Amino acid sequence: MAKDESRVLAQNRRAHHDYFIEETVESGIVLQGTEIKSIRRGKVSIQDAFARIENGEAFLYNMHISQYEQGNRYNHDPLRTRKLLMHQKEINKLGAAADKTGYALVPLKVYVKNGFAKVLVGLGRGKKSYDKRETLKKQSAQREIEKAFRERQKL
Repeated sequence: MAKDESRVLAQNRRAHHDYFIEETVESGIVLQGTEIKSIRRGKVSIQDAFARIENGEAFLYNMHISQYEQGNRYNHDPLRTRKLLMHQKEINKLGAAADKTGYALVPLKVYVKNGFAKVLVGLGRGKKSYDKRETLKKQSAQREIEKAFRERQKL
């Protein structure tokens, strides 16, 4: 694999179901010990993860990075709070937007880019149950259209 390629290691598919993602920001993660080795092996989960802005810094909570098998005493706590590396302008912008009612900072993807672990954090506005049903209807209709189009192409 070339040095400049990026590989998606974990995705939060549930985020697009529960939130309208209005803005995304790529950020680095402060890691310790053997965490990067576990991330490169794909032993990471962001299903229950969320981000917060505290004291002018961004933190990621509940991101699970499994312990590295050969890590012995250098292993890490799998659910520890990790600091996100963003520019101060981005932190201020996301913090102001996330303070509004109904908004949350949600990690969407974890990937390795140029040898560094990155997280794509999205500013999401929570969906109501009727919004979720409407989205499912649109997706179902789109699938039916694509299926009919493929069948027509075969003829």
